[in-house]
Amino acid sequence: MKILFVCIGNICRSPIAEGVMQDLCKAQNLYWAIDSAGTHHYHIGEAPHTDSQKVCKKNGIDISKQKARQFTKIDFDKFDIIYALATDVYKNIEAISVNKAQMKKVKLLLDELYPNQNKSVKDPWYGNYSDYEDVFEEINLACQAILKKHA
Repeated sequence: MKILFVCIGNICRSPIAEGVMQDLCKAQNLYWAIDSAGTHHYHIGEAPHTDSQKVCKKNGIDISKQKARQFTKIDFDKFDIIYALATDVYKNIEAISVNKAQMKKVKLLLDELYPNQNKSVKDPWYGNYSDYEDVFEEINLACQAILKKHA
């Protein structure tokens, strides 16, 4: 299984999702390819936000070596499932796609918890550390649901 998590800048939500999913897969001895990206170029090459790193570290996950990258058309071919972390990100991915077949791989992450409700993981960028804790918990639950569904 090859899974990509996508948010806007690839420094807050999607790196948390990548780290959580990698950790869950490791615990289950699953050798899935897990990655993350952003639809915008704002932070290419940067490490995840300090609060994203902090909340992951608090939960036993080290994401400090991740580097932000931009989502590209090639990602449609490289991954089995592409999870958008928010509805605006989904629309950004759709704008990059070249056909409907590519979009069949794209899902909203929170649809794993709340099917067909089109919910977004809140962007913690403008909040405080407690927002990152809330985001971590929601992402963790969604990643557990993915694992249960596909493992």
